[in-house]
Amino acid sequence: MTQGIAPPVVGADRVLAVLAELARHADGASLEEMTRAVASPKPTVHRALAALCRFGFATRNGHGRYALGDEFLRLAFAHHEARPDHLRITPVLTALAERHGETAHYAVLDGHTVVYRAKVDPPVGALRLSSQIGGRMPVHSTAVGKLLLAYALTDDDAVAAWVRERPLARFTPRTLTSAEALAAELHTIRAQGFAVDDQENESGIVCLAVPVFLASPTRPSGAVSVSAPVSRTPLARLIAQAAAIRATVEAR
Repeated sequence: MTQGIAPPVVGADRVLAVLAELARHADGASLEEMTRAVASPKPTVHRALAALCRFGFATRNGHGRYALGDEFLRLAFAHHEARPDHLRITPVLTALAERHGETAHYAVLDGHTVVYRAKVDPPVGALRLSSQIGGRMPVHSTAVGKLLLAYALTDDDAVAAWVRERPLARFTPRTLTSAEALAAELHTIRAQGFAVDDQENESGIVCLAVPVFLASPTRPSGAVSVSAPVSRTPLARLIAQAAAIRATVEAR
């Protein structure tokens, strides 16, 4: 190569195809393996890998195997952490709304209330709920609230102290209004991994919520729920779908 002349530019689509394929090989891949995978000439793939290596998006070890580079991972994780929660979770809500035909919410804990950060209604043919993004709901009478409270208050004394700060208002005949009942419910939630609202906040509406771990593997940043009119989706049906709902959230 003539000194001072930049290496030839590889088509952006080919570079991205190589990068996407490289991401599928956690243990790295050889030039020959990459060439077969992307079905391109070896010189083309080699130039793409060289371009990625120059920018730190790929690395080549002493055995001639390529892997994703630290710079690519740094940018990916930095971007992921910088994205607002609602942007990161909205695709999950969309998938849940489409799969189950009901409204999906994402909410976070704020004192004695939960705040809805995102909401996706089912695409067609279903009743839209009146909840609003930015709206607040009580903690003790909602599935998302109780789910998050189960992680925040881990023993009965903590629950009792929390209840003393503000009495538990009754919204329907099913609302939990005592520290003892709430503590028992939180024990159940921790054991089963999800929370339900059995017409406790609003008559005729049921809900199931699961945790979302965006920043910590042990403390949820929020909760995702599927809410429905009980006349169309009984609570028992939501509970039967709890594992599938949780799998959708965890696969985000």
